[in-house]
Amino acid sequence: MKKYTIAILLISGVLAGGVSYFASSNPDGLNKVAIDLGFAEDETTHSNGDSALAGYETAGIENSALSRAIAGITGVFATGLVGSGLYFYVRKPKQDV
Repeated sequence: MKKYTIAILLISGVLAGGVSYFASSNPDGLNKVAIDLGFAEDETTHSNGDSALAGYETAGIENSALSRAIAGITGVFATGLVGSGLYFYVRKPKQDV
């Protein structure tokens, strides 16, 4: 189980860092819909300021490829942590026989 978990973590990290290099700079999802429907100019920032990972890039890192790679890896591992936490919280405890 431990080797399997380490392998999954390594593969996820490599894919997140490598594939994020090829991410499109074109607007996607809700951004595209907002542009198509003409209300994109009404966009405002969050009251706490910009996120450290806003725009799929890492704040403070000048190299855009490295910035996207770090943002991708951070996103994958954060999602994995939340998913794992939910799994361990929701799963049924083992029954003693």
